[in-house]
Amino acid sequence: MENLEQTVIFAGKYEKMNRLDLIKRLLPGFLPIIIFIVVDEIWGTLYGLIVAITVGIVELVYSYIKERKIDRFVILDVGLLVALGAVSIALDNEIFFKLKPGIISLLMTGMIGFSSFSKHNILLQMSQRYMKQIQMNPYQVWEMQQSMKRIFWVMLVYSLAAIASSFVEIKEVWSFINGAGMFVVMGIFFAFEWYSKKKQAPKLQKEEWLPLVNEKGQLLGSAPRSVVHNGSQLLHPVVHLHVFDKGKLLLQKRPINKLVQPGKWDTAVGGHVSAGENIEQALQKETFEEIGLQQFKAEGLKPYLWKSEIEHELVFLFKTNHKGPFKKAETEVDELRFWSMDEINENMGKGVFTPNFEHEFKMFLSPQY
Repeated sequence: MENLEQTVIFAGKYEKMNRLDLIKRLLPGFLPIIIFIVVDEIWGTLYGLIVAITVGIVELVYSYIKERKIDRFVILDVGLLVALGAVSIALDNEIFFKLKPGIISLLMTGMIGFSSFSKHNILLQMSQRYMKQIQMNPYQVWEMQQSMKRIFWVMLVYSLAAIASSFVEIKEVWSFINGAGMFVVMGIFFAFEWYSKKKQAPKLQKEEWLPLVNEKGQLLGSAPRSVVHNGSQLLHPVVHLHVFDKGKLLLQKRPINKLVQPGKWDTAVGGHVSAGENIEQALQKETFEEIGLQQFKAEGLKPYLWKSEIEHELVFLFKTNHKGPFKKAETEVDELRFWSMDEINENMGKGVFTPNFEHEFKMFLSPQY
């Protein structure tokens, strides 16, 4: 067990991002488009395009000199400006002038949507080039993605309204929606986000927080238990203990009121590692709480990854030989009893056992175990 103890020791703490530092690092990526908008308003699209592309090229050269490599995201920034500028010049008329803010907003909305609902968070990847000294843990990334999903729908409605306003004869309607309207919409959205998080904070503080790890068991951060179990697929560690005696295997029956796999037979001991615990502490705690066993020697087996619809776990697996006595947790376990290997084999695949247990039982039958 020593190797496992040394592999994963959880502190249950993570760094908070400095918002001012974040803004400073993100600003260079927005600088060309900001310059384009300003110069476009003063001297026209062509001059705005020339100045903005020049700034982008300077950023590209500076990035290459500093890091000795071409930053593909700077190229993307400049490429986007060239595309927008070319369309602006080619369609330089009143209706396109009115449509332009809505089209740009719709393009941004598409990028937000792709980053939010796919496995490829382009916006996060682009922003990371300006956040090299700021580490976001998986929970923070997940929170960011949830906010992006909400802002996608807000931006989609706003973009469609901005485009529709281009065909309205009342100029003041277009001016408001494409000017102050954007700030009003974003102000309401961020105020709602702030209020929601402030209201939710006391509840989350009272929850059990679980450590988040990578596939090697290294600590990345922590998250509330409810978030870990809501389908977020945030990887977290758990401990399982199989208890053998004279060729039989001790199993526990899950209570019928359990949210996950109610009424099914499962591993004798299974539980989460809490923030601040190492693997051995979690194993000792869960074993005593679930089957009342304190004095035992456990052999650590190879950890494995387990994913279900509601969670993603790194399972630290153990086995021991013990005849008891055992004392089941009244609220956590309905029944405890030993099963023969023949009994287990006869009931495999019939809905008697949890899928997780059946997976582990098959692992025990493989030569490496």
